[in-house]
Amino acid sequence: MKPYYTVSEVADMLGVTKETLRRWDKSGKLTPARHPINNYRVYLAQNLAQFERLGFMFHEPLPVADETPLREYKTIELFAGAGGLALGLEKAGLSNVLLSEIEPSACKTLRKNRSAWNVKEGDVAQIDFTPYRGKIDVVTGGFPCQAFSYAGKGFGFEDARGTLFYQFARAVKESRPLICVGENVRGLLQHDNGKTIQSMISVLEELGYDVLPPRLLKAIFHRVPQKRERVFIVGIRRDTGLLFDWPQENKELFTVKDALKKGRLYGSNVPDSPGQAYPKSKREVMAMIPPGGYWRDLPLEIQKSYMKGSFHLKGGKTGIARRISWDEPCLTLTCAPAQKQTERCHPEETRPFTVREYARIQTFPDEWEFAGSLTAQYTQIGNAVPVNLAEAMGKAVVRALNRYHAAQQLLAEQPDTIAAERATIA
Repeated sequence: MKPYYTVSEVADMLGVTKETLRRWDKSGKLTPARHPINNYRVYLAQNLAQFERLGFMFHEPLPVADETPLREYKTIELFAGAGGLALGLEKAGLSNVLLSEIEPSACKTLRKNRSAWNVKEGDVAQIDFTPYRGKIDVVTGGFPCQAFSYAGKGFGFEDARGTLFYQFARAVKESRPLICVGENVRGLLQHDNGKTIQSMISVLEELGYDVLPPRLLKAIFHRVPQKRERVFIVGIRRDTGLLFDWPQENKELFTVKDALKKGRLYGSNVPDSPGQAYPKSKREVMAMIPPGGYWRDLPLEIQKSYMKGSFHLKGGKTGIARRISWDEPCLTLTCAPAQKQTERCHPEETRPFTVREYARIQTFPDEWEFAGSLTAQYTQIGNAVPVNLAEAMGKAVVRALNRYHAAQQLLAEQPDTIAAERATIA
């Protein structure tokens, strides 16, 4: 653990704004210190121990059970995209037996990198999952966040028809895995005042699954150099007694420098690749922005001319004219690195991140190739689950399945002993 953290790092770790930290400074809730070299405002690690959210940073990690699969664990994945989740699960030791994806260029990406994967291209509604019943351990999917319609007090499986979540639930119903894992953007937690996610939970419960309280995982705590957050919904088949523990968080934070330079994450500098470019007028404006800066670093008149109507809107608008810093995790990548509201400019060069830089920030390996047009490649990467975050979830799934099958094996080998022990406890 580092002796101190920057304002930006603490804001990301706690999930609050820098303005909130300033208010805490004034109220005495937090006591800032000064960086020993540049005199910037920082926070000493010991002053962060008061926050329960960061408790893991001040304790030794709990012993982790063996993450090597005891047997082959098979998965089905819906809405697979460019394979970020699937690749992470594969790295954790899970075996993909079917991946569904509708976007042709994403399917080409999957086939290009894993010719052995069974990629089903097209509408997921046309796939029959019943042949996999009893043969699948895990169903996963990053279904889009869609509104539901409510026709009464309850909400069941049939009420979800017409949504892509219904297809995820149908795959679970027809294949009956031990575990199902859904993932989505942070906004799902508040979508329709929380009714959408509660309806999803209700559907899975109707299908015979106990659903853990949804968990928002911060990618920065799982070896990802990016301020990305994903919501995970985990359902355990009710007749199994299977126990699931969320992945442990990592104390070590990674930065854009770790993503693009040889070091802790990669054994070489990022390879060259195609990328978008700014037009001349935009390049001249972006050249004025320092690393870590944004539109407020521009002269007032240039702010007004560049932002036009956005200048008068409320809010921080921190994505406009944003240049990323080497020394902090990247802002969440979007599908378009040069879009005015969500710009992601390289720390030194006045240009958007290239395709391979985008991929590294999402922790894809350099050998993972992307198919389609430049726009399609950015979209695939921007929509992906970071590979290292997916691997962390995959290892948690493997640990849960290992415990379950070890218990099943013990019960099969020593049924009389187990029965006697249970009777004694009762």
